[in-house]
Amino acid sequence: MSQPAVNCVYKQFRADEMEAQFNPRVALGNVDALLAERSAASAEIRKRLKHRADVPYGAGPRETVDIFPADRPDAPVHIYIHGGYWRAVSKSDVSSLAASFHDAGVTAVMLEYELCPKVTVADIVRQTRAGIAWTYRNIKNYGGDPERLYLSGSSAGGHLVGMALAYDWEKNEKLPRNLIKGAVAITGVMDTAPVLHITPNEQIRMTPTVARDTNPMTHPPLPGIPYIICVGGDEPVGWRRMSRDYYEMCRAKGIACEFHEVPGTHHFSITNQIDRKGSLMWRLVFGQMGFTA
Repeated sequence: MSQPAVNCVYKQFRADEMEAQFNPRVALGNVDALLAERSAASAEIRKRLKHRADVPYGAGPRETVDIFPADRPDAPVHIYIHGGYWRAVSKSDVSSLAASFHDAGVTAVMLEYELCPKVTVADIVRQTRAGIAWTYRNIKNYGGDPERLYLSGSSAGGHLVGMALAYDWEKNEKLPRNLIKGAVAITGVMDTAPVLHITPNEQIRMTPTVARDTNPMTHPPLPGIPYIICVGGDEPVGWRRMSRDYYEMCRAKGIACEFHEVPGTHHFSITNQIDRKGSLMWRLVFGQMGFTA
């Protein structure tokens, strides 16, 4: 007879297992080198591609976007939300992804937000929603087509994608309910509950109340938006289960969505695939917009 789990703080995981399952710095160990490599590549892309940096969508110093306009008018628009567990990284660190969008004729919008502990995750959810609304209202001035607006984000950015899809844009912003035409949550923090039990929360300062109010697991997407949920195949079992559980919740709520476990990718390498035309991640992100390899 199997013994019941004891001393578990989240699902089947004990407190001493949480860091390895839900803290990428512990799971990978070489995070700083990976971030430095991506940041250097992003600096090169900013030198090469025409863009508008730090365009404000709000009053705060980090309430800005970088816009990499396509070479053609009325281009589809893709908003990308960076990760960093809501406490690190910036839009400038992920500029490298703009190259793939530019090459495909897509206007890329890299969205910034204030970081914890200066603000709470609830504040960041409000900021990113404001940035998306600003983009819809203003991107035509930068050559983009607001009626072809797509969204993706990785890690904490994946969480923010989920919270954007749970938002009633029509009721709260007087905007079309389906202003987002497709979204991809990439190896996201799709359940805020584990954050309460890991050391990054020293900076995130997640409380049970904030975790409840900003949890994609209890705030499902509104129906009608094509949605892809994916996770790195080399992520720890707990992180992979988090995305699958979120997907299964969405399906139970009647949300039409896909789930993909991307083989051979970890928390950072999964987004590198977006740069490789024909890769699974490229097909998922660009396929929503009607592109084929």
